[in-house]
Amino acid sequence: MSGDWLSALTRCQSDGIPAVLVTVAGSKGSTPRAAGTKMLVTAEHLHGTIGGGNLEHRCMEMARQMLAEGVTDSRLEHFKLGASLGQCCGGATMVLLEPFLPCDFQVWLFGAGHVGKALVHILATLPCRVTWVDNRAGQFPATLPGNVTRLLSDTPDEEVDDIPANAYVLVMTYSHDLDYRICERVLARDDFRYLGLIGSASKRRQFEKRMTHRGHEPAFWERLTCPIGIPGVGGKHPAEIAVAVVGQLLQRQTTPVASAEPS
Repeated sequence: MSGDWLSALTRCQSDGIPAVLVTVAGSKGSTPRAAGTKMLVTAEHLHGTIGGGNLEHRCMEMARQMLAEGVTDSRLEHFKLGASLGQCCGGATMVLLEPFLPCDFQVWLFGAGHVGKALVHILATLPCRVTWVDNRAGQFPATLPGNVTRLLSDTPDEEVDDIPANAYVLVMTYSHDLDYRICERVLARDDFRYLGLIGSASKRRQFEKRMTHRGHEPAFWERLTCPIGIPGVGGKHPAEIAVAVVGQLLQRQTTPVASAEPS
């Protein structure tokens, strides 16, 4: 048991670790801790305390069962400390258990150019996690939004192996060859939610031709979206492109996977 629950919760959300926040919501009579006392429970650790003893142990078990089952709704539990838990306090307490699960809107953005920067500016306002990949340290801003993680890599295409399943992948590097390698590697995984490549229909045809020469059938690239962005949202300014692209990501979020149509 260690650390402050608030800083621990911040770290869990940043690292994508599921957790349950346990709060003493109310108390009557003699109880170990007053209302408002909190502890954070993960699958392996406790941060903070609600007083120890059987109450804390029971709440820890409940929280970990919620994590194991992927429960998303909060629970309010009532305990009579003497009658049900055998504690000497003898009072009663209410405990609120709130699950904090990792964000399932994961965006991997390859390329820190003008459009990439404009995208991050918008994505910073949304409930998502962004992993921003580039091999040029100087392209990243000095400070990043709290939901954005910088990934400086000499081999951006190899980072594809670490993308979580069902992620939204955007490819817009400075190099067409690097764009191709990233797209081919993502398509080979086939467990992504969306793969968008910046560029024209001509660029898409070039990539399709290259994939054909490498032995891929059309079914291999049918899930590649290029050009990207909501059709009809014109403009070539980075901010205009970014708005159209984020709109398309949000559309895909609300489209069932089974009925998603290739672009």
